[in-house]
Amino acid sequence: MKILAADDELLQLGRLERSIATAIPGAEITSFSKPSEIVKWVEAGGQADIAFLDVEMGSMNGIQVAKKILAAKPQTNIIFVTGYTDYALDAFKVHASGYITKPVSVDKIRKEMQGLRFGVSRVFVRTFGDFDVFVDGVAITFLRSKCKEMLAYLVWKKGGIASKKEVAAVLFEDEYENKTQNYLVHIYSDLVKSLQKYGLEKMLIKGYNQYAVDPNLFECDYYDYEAGKPGALNAYKGDFMAQYEWAVF
Repeated sequence: MKILAADDELLQLGRLERSIATAIPGAEITSFSKPSEIVKWVEAGGQADIAFLDVEMGSMNGIQVAKKILAAKPQTNIIFVTGYTDYALDAFKVHASGYITKPVSVDKIRKEMQGLRFGVSRVFVRTFGDFDVFVDGVAITFLRSKCKEMLAYLVWKKGGIASKKEVAAVLFEDEYENKTQNYLVHIYSDLVKSLQKYGLEKMLIKGYNQYAVDPNLFECDYYDYEAGKPGALNAYKGDFMAQYEWAVF
């Protein structure tokens, strides 16, 4: 997910960046302290899914900047950030997605994420460090630890097909026997139930004794890393799905 963050006060901009990074794990954040820089970025083809804009930014206010952004990409979600409430009406006139009053917080950003005007990928899969799946910045829970591990392995396959035998061998290692393949049916069933709670069951693809994920339905730091995206390259610190021994290889 591409995020634009803008505030002419560097301390406020730093707080905004940190809050966004915590509220939206995996977000690719582009920051500006001058509205003129944003205009140049937009004119050069820069785009974002969501733009968090300070309203008061000197020579050009956030409302004017928003109009420039929307002229280039009408489906940008604009969220104004300000210490004043006087601009609410102007914000509605440019069809903003939201309005956050300072001080910015993680909770405020998460709340605005739930009411975006235009759809963006709400699902982020983190593989660097520990494996987790986030919806609107909140980690989801699984009925069993093996459900989570099964999903982790399928994410690692990047949409490739994994046979029942293959997945069972990964999940149960030395304990692998034919009976574990039958047990895997229950693991998969609980994985589906776990994802259904968040409306994510379509992430999974199932065939006859075969499993996969649809990589088009979520964002993933691992996929971004392999695509050479700067944010993912900087995020990788050497650990990959650290809780799973098979991921070491």
